[in-house]
Amino acid sequence: MTSKLTSVLIVLALVLSCKESSTIPEAQKDQPLINYVNTFIGTGGHGHTYPGATLPYGMMQLSPDTRLEGWDGCSGYHYTDDYIYGFSHTHLSGTGISDYGDVLLMPTNKITFNNGSDGKSGYRAHFSHDNEIAEPGYYKVHLDSIKIDVELTVSLRSGIHKYQFPASDNQYIVLDLAHRDKLLDYRINKLNDYEINGFRHSEAWAKDQRLFYHIKFSHPIKTIVYDDDGTAISKNYKFESKKAVLLFDNPNNEPLYVKTGISAVDEHGAKENMTAEIGNKDFETVKKEAQKYWENQLEKIVIESDDLDRKTNFYTALYHTMIAPNRYQDVDGRYRGMDLEIHQADFDYYTVFSLWDTYRAAHPLYTIIEQERTNHFINTFLAKYDEGGIMPMWDLAGNYTDCMIGYHAVPVLADAYLKGIRGYDIEKAFEAMKHSATRDKFGLEAYKTYGFIPVDEESESVSKTLEYAYDDWTISQMAKEMGKFEDYKTYIQRAQYYKNTFDPKTKFMRGRFRNTWFAPFDPYEVNFNYTEANAWQYSFYVPQDISGFINLLGGKDKLEAQLDELFNAKTETSGREQSDITGLIGQYAHGNEPSHHMAYLYNFVGRPHKTQEKVHQILTELYKNDPDGVSGNEDCGQMSAWYVFSSMGFYPVTPASNQYIIGTPLFDKASIHLENGNTFTIKSHNLSDTSIYIEYVYLNGEKLERTYITHDEIMSGGTLEFYMTHSPGVWGTKDVQHPKTEITDHIILPSPFIAKGDITFRDSTEVVLNTSEADAKIFFALDNGDFQTYTKPFTIINDTELKLYSEKGDLKSPELTTPFYKIDPNLSISLESDYANQYSAGGNDALIDGIRSTKNYRTGSWQGYHDQDLVAIVDLGSKKAISTVSVNFLQDQSAWIFYPTEVECSVSKDNKNFKALPSQKIDAAKRNSNLDIKTIEFKVPDDSYKYVKIIAKKMGALPEWHLGYPMDGRTWIFVDEISID
Repeated sequence: MTSKLTSVLIVLALVLSCKESSTIPEAQKDQPLINYVNTFIGTGGHGHTYPGATLPYGMMQLSPDTRLEGWDGCSGYHYTDDYIYGFSHTHLSGTGISDYGDVLLMPTNKITFNNGSDGKSGYRAHFSHDNEIAEPGYYKVHLDSIKIDVELTVSLRSGIHKYQFPASDNQYIVLDLAHRDKLLDYRINKLNDYEINGFRHSEAWAKDQRLFYHIKFSHPIKTIVYDDDGTAISKNYKFESKKAVLLFDNPNNEPLYVKTGISAVDEHGAKENMTAEIGNKDFETVKKEAQKYWENQLEKIVIESDDLDRKTNFYTALYHTMIAPNRYQDVDGRYRGMDLEIHQADFDYYTVFSLWDTYRAAHPLYTIIEQERTNHFINTFLAKYDEGGIMPMWDLAGNYTDCMIGYHAVPVLADAYLKGIRGYDIEKAFEAMKHSATRDKFGLEAYKTYGFIPVDEESESVSKTLEYAYDDWTISQMAKEMGKFEDYKTYIQRAQYYKNTFDPKTKFMRGRFRNTWFAPFDPYEVNFNYTEANAWQYSFYVPQDISGFINLLGGKDKLEAQLDELFNAKTETSGREQSDITGLIGQYAHGNEPSHHMAYLYNFVGRPHKTQEKVHQILTELYKNDPDGVSGNEDCGQMSAWYVFSSMGFYPVTPASNQYIIGTPLFDKASIHLENGNTFTIKSHNLSDTSIYIEYVYLNGEKLERTYITHDEIMSGGTLEFYMTHSPGVWGTKDVQHPKTEITDHIILPSPFIAKGDITFRDSTEVVLNTSEADAKIFFALDNGDFQTYTKPFTIINDTELKLYSEKGDLKSPELTTPFYKIDPNLSISLESDYANQYSAGGNDALIDGIRSTKNYRTGSWQGYHDQDLVAIVDLGSKKAISTVSVNFLQDQSAWIFYPTEVECSVSKDNKNFKALPSQKIDAAKRNSNLDIKTIEFKVPDDSYKYVKIIAKKMGALPEWHLGYPMDGRTWIFVDEISID
C-alpha cells in the first residue's frame, strides 16, 4: 500500500511539475531597457561602431566624428581619440570599409575652414569621455577646448543639434561638405536667414552616393562666409564652395537648435522629411519620442539577470542588431534605386545589407522579432533586382559595392519563405534567386561547369565554392516546397559541390590548382584561396549537409576530433596579414563570421557538453561591457545577433532548416514577445558560471529529447526550461537526439584529382590520381587517346593533356582537363630572394615554366615578393646566342602591388663575371588605378651567354597618397615568366 501510494504521489508531483513548468511567468523588466544599452561598446578596438543618435533601422545616424581615415575609422569614431571634428548625419556600424560621414556640422568660436587634422589651428575641438553621454536616440558632449555643449537627437530621417555656447558673441557653425570621402558634386544654398539646403554627391565605398540636405536654424544667420581655397568670401559663386561658416544672431545666448533633414532623392524630400518628422517639435519631445521608439523595440526580448554587465552586453547587442539595414526612402515613398533613378514604393525600402555577415544570424533573428520588416527587406531585394539586375550582395546608398562573396540575399529569402513569411511576389522572388545563381561572374561560370572553382580561375575559390553550395541548398529547399522538382534537383546537386574541395588526405577544404591541390599547404596560412580566413576557418562550412561532411571525414568521432583540434590549435596564423581574424580560441576566430556556427557542431556528433563549454566561453570572454567589448568588426549586427541568440540558449546553424541548435543559456529568464501576440519564454534553473551544463530540458512542460528546437515551436509561444548542472550529463548524447542536416536525394559524385604529379616538369613526372569517394572508379585519357580505367600511377614525359573523370554506379563526375608542360631540362633558375608561400605560382620554376598569367593576381599564377628585391639567375644549360630578355610585372596598386622602381639585367658566361645591360627605371609610385602588366625587355649584344640575372628593385614603403601609408604598409613585386630568346 505504501509503495503504491508513493508511486501515485511521484506521478502526481511530476504532473504538477510539468503543469507549473508550462505556465512560467514572463520575464519582467526592472527599469527602462534603454538604461542597459552602452552605445560605446564596440567603439574601441576593432569594433567600428559609433555612439551617436539613431533610430531602429533609421536613415539618419547623427554622431560625432573623431577620425577621418584608416581601418579603425570606418564608423568615423574611435574611443581612443581626443578630438571631435564635428557631427555628421550618416554613419556605418561595424563595417570593415569606410564610407558615409555626410554633411558635417561643427560649432566653433571663430572663422576657420581647416579641420585641424594637420596640427594647425582648426575647428576640431578637444573632448573628454568624462563629459560625454550616449543613450539610444541621444548623444551629449562638452567640447572643453571651446566650452560648447552639444546634444543630438533624431527621428528616422531627420535630427536636431542643440548647441549651448559660452557667450552670445562668436557663435559660429562650420558646414563642411568635403569631410571624409571624395566629393563628386556639391551645393550650399542659403534660402533665407534661417534655412540652407544643398546636396553632397561623393565617392568612397559607394562609387556614386547622392545625399541632399535641408537645415533650419532656431536663430537668424547674421553672416555666412564661404571657403575659397582657405580664404573667406561672402558669396558662394556658382555654388563652388565646399565649406561655409555661419555666424548667428543670438543676443540672449539661448541654445541654438539646428534641425536637419536628409534625403537620397532631392532637397525637397529632405525638407519634407524634416517637416513631417520634427516640424515644430522641440528637442526634448523628439528625444522622448526617439527613446520611446527604442524602448518599444528593446521590449521585443525581455531578460532577467542580476549580472549588470551581461545584461548591458545583451541589450547593447540587441540595439546593434537594430541599427542596420537602414531606411533609404522619403516620407512620401520616393527613393533612389540601384539605377540611381527615382522610384516610388508602398513598402519600406532599405539599404546597407551586409549579407555575407548577416544572413547567418541577424536575418534569422529578424524572422522571429521582425517578421513584417523582413517582408519589407525582401520587397527591397526584389526592387533592387528590378532596378539593378541583381539582388543585393553588399549594397550601399544605391550602389552595388561587389564586396564579399556568395549571393546571400538568397538564403535570407529562402529562410523567410520556409518560415511562412511571404508578403511579396513569391514567383518573382524565386526567379531572382535563380538569377543570382546562374550568372557568370565571381567564379560562377567555372562553378557551374566543374562543380568547383579552380584556384587559377578565381580568387577565394574555396570560400566561394562552399558558400555558393550553401546558397544553392536554400534554393533547392524553396523549390521543393513550391513543387518545382526540376529546380530542386539542379540545386540540391549543386549544394553538394563542397565535396570537390575536400582533400581526403589532410581532411581540409583546399584549393584545386589545375586539378591538383594547391601547395604547399598550411592550414594556418591566410591566402587568396579563402575569404578573410584560412583552411581551419572554412573547412567546417557545410551547414546544409553536416551528415555528408561527417561521412567525408570518416565518422562522427572524426568530426569531434577535428573540432577539438580547431579549438586547441595554436592561435597564430601564417601567410597574409588579415586584420579581420580576431577573437581566436585556437583557430576558431569569433571576430569573423565563417567561424560563428562551429561551436554548435559538437551537438551533431553527440557531444553537446562541448558546445556548452565553448559557447559559454565565447559569451563570457569575447563580449565585454567596455569600448573594446566586441572581438572584431561588429558587422551591421551579426556579431551582436550571435550574442542575442546564444545567450538565450540556441543558434541558427543552418538558416532555412528552421532549426535552432541548443547551446547553453546565460540568463535566468528571457521572454520573446512575438508579432503574432504569442510569447516564448526561456527559463534556466540552477544557472551559474559553474553550472553551465544542461542536465535536461523541458519544452512546454514535456521533456525535450533532442538538442534543437524548431521555428514553429518558438512562434507558437510557450516555455523552454533548462535545468543546469555543474558537470556534463547524458542529455543529447544519443543518436536519435542529435540534430541533422543531410542531403539524400540526387547524390553527385565528386571529381577525381591529381594527388601527385608536377604540372610543369623536366625529364618526366609520375602521376597519381585519387578521389574522395570510396569505391569510385577513375577514368583518364592522354591527349586524344581513349579513356581507360586508372589502376596505378603512370608517367608523362612530354607536353600532354590529361583528361579524367570518375564513375560509381550510375553516377559520373564532370570531365576535367589538365595540361602538363615539359620545361627544357637544361633550363634552370635559382632565386636569391624568397617568394611568399601563398603567391608561389607553383614553385621555384614558375618564372620559366612557359605559363603566362592574367591581370588577376589572386589566381595564383604570379610569384609575389613582399618588401624585398627580386634576384633571379636563369641557367640556360650551355652558352647560347641571346637576342632579347623580357620579364613581366603586375600592377594592382589597391592591392599594394607596384611595379619595381628599377629592373636590371646582366648576362654572364661563367656565373661570376656579369655584363650589365642598360637598366630600366619605372615611376612606380605614380598613382594609377588601372590593373596592368608591364613587360620589360632588354636587347642583348650579339654574343653567347649561359646565365641571365634579373634584379627588380622594390619600392618599399607605400607612397604617401596610398590608403595603406598610415599603417606603414610595404609594397609587393609580382613577377611572371622570364623569357629568353
